[in-house]
Amino acid sequence: MLDKRLLAGILVGTAVVGAGACGTKGLSYGDPNSVIVVMSADRWDEVSEDVYTALETTIFTVGEERAFTVTYQQPYDQYWPELRRFRQMLLVGTLADAWVQEVIDASRESITEPGLYQVREVWSIDQNVMLAVLPENGGSDALRELLPEIHGQLDRLYLNYARNRMYQSGVDSALADTLYTEAGFSLLLPEVYRWRQLDSLYVFRNDNPDPSELIREIVVTWVSPSPAELSPEELLAWRARLVEEYYTEPQDVRTEDTFVETEPFLGHQAVRVQSQWQNPPERNWPAGGPFITYGVTCVNQDRTYFIDAWLYAPGKEKYEYMIQLETILGTFLCE
Repeated sequence: MLDKRLLAGILVGTAVVGAGACGTKGLSYGDPNSVIVVMSADRWDEVSEDVYTALETTIFTVGEERAFTVTYQQPYDQYWPELRRFRQMLLVGTLADAWVQEVIDASRESITEPGLYQVREVWSIDQNVMLAVLPENGGSDALRELLPEIHGQLDRLYLNYARNRMYQSGVDSALADTLYTEAGFSLLLPEVYRWRQLDSLYVFRNDNPDPSELIREIVVTWVSPSPAELSPEELLAWRARLVEEYYTEPQDVRTEDTFVETEPFLGHQAVRVQSQWQNPPERNWPAGGPFITYGVTCVNQDRTYFIDAWLYAPGKEKYEYMIQLETILGTFLCE
């Protein structure tokens, strides 16, 4: 959670950046999943727990990880000139509140009714401001009703951010064509990924900037003819065999943190297992991370594909990278 002491430290370093830009918009501050929430102190006392509960939802990576962090900001206090330049902001108030009018004026649109509005670049470049205009009476209850929609909009913005950032290097469409022509499947990978082939096993890896800090890897292979059924236990056994034969480091599965789905995947019969891997105890250095494994049956090819995506990101928040891996897996094509 971003608190005032941390914010003060950040702003000491960033104040200089904006000092020479009086009257112009500087770059926004903050992470895309850090939300500055602005409203009157009295209203914050009423709704703070509801806001935290609705917006600081958790996802499971190697533990419960918050998708967003919320920091409250009182309008026009000593940090206002800097904090209003954060990347993600939620401003709450009525049409009579000055900070609401600031956003309305910046939007150059006619906002005259209560509701939820989105305005770009009010105080800084690449900024997103969500404006919750409340009625004069019953405003706190109206805000509570808006919170699910606010969370949904924040989530969509973050998903787009993570996906766009992943493909900044470009989409390797040439690789996708090559894979489909030569191997019968394809994936749309960022160009920064390297790949190699070992018989019918394909490995796609991104370990930039340093493999000791971050590794994203996807492995694809298949068996034909397709088995009549594929259980989660068989899928994990398949993974264990490939780890032993092809992976550079052993990866034991923490079965107590395993989630299983047997829903169709991209229109195909599939089994999905999400869990954690870790180095076995006898290794001289600890390592681990989340993985997602699919068994996907492509009937027209009479193949069942094994697709394994794993992450190594020690000391980092992992939600963004899991979104990226899920996005790549969602481009899988076999027919």
